Amino acid sequence: MSSPSKRREMDVMKLMMSDYSVETINDGLNEFNVEFHGPKESLYEGGVWKIRVELPDAYPYKSPSIGFVNKIFHPNVDELSGSVCLDVINQSWSPMFDLLNIFEVFLPQLLLYPNP
Repeated sequence: MSSPSKRREMDVMKLMMSDYSVETINDGLNEFNVEFHGPKESLYEGGVWKIRVELPDAYPYKSPSIGFVNKIFHPNVDELSGSVCLDVINQSWSPMFDLLNIFEVFLPQLLLYPNP
């Protein structure tokens, strides 16, 4: 089993090597912004958002904090802070998930199927 810091490095590198533009903050792997495109066949198609990701020291055992930097109007995104209200990120996070899951599955599903 690898240490949390190795897992953090591996997950961030996988995200950087994918189709996502990743901009680190303060030259570390704990905070970074990801360019996220709205999913096809949704009201958000064609939109581009900057998502701020903060990884806690206990990542992957504790979930990352995810928030929209630029404005998005969605019932599961706090209008003022941009923080995402999503069970799988907040309450039911598992170390089986990684950062790619957030951008390839969780956020697109959230935008396609809001939970009022």
